[in-house]
Amino acid sequence: MRRFFCGAWRKQRDAAPLSALETLASLWIGEHPEYQAELSDEQAALAADYPVDAGRTNPFLHLSMHLSISEQCSIDQPQGIRAAVEALTERLGSLHDAHHQAMECLGEMIWQSQRSGAPPDGAAYIECMRRRASA
Repeated sequence: MRRFFCGAWRKQRDAAPLSALETLASLWIGEHPEYQAELSDEQAALAADYPVDAGRTNPFLHLSMHLSISEQCSIDQPQGIRAAVEALTERLGSLHDAHHQAMECLGEMIWQSQRSGAPPDGAAYIECMRRRASA
């Protein structure tokens, strides 16, 4: 994934042809100027470490979550995610901010699944999003 994001950003900067997924990735990278210098140095990006206790966001995890949520919305899976993200976008006035809220719900769902050993609970994920959209 690190090579993918660095390559997409390089192609974007160089005005080179992009695949559909690279285009989407480069749009999300464009929303995160704080990651752009790091993505511009592929060797440093490949070597970088992001320990939780360092208080530094892993840009590759963050951008991967943006791509995941975008894909979930495009196919409405889990069912209802598209409407939930749209409602949250409307409330917040920003798709980007809605995605950041969705990341918290997605992260919670994954954490609960790992903790319990149960499959991810898509209904709980959607409910978390709906609560945020109606807050």
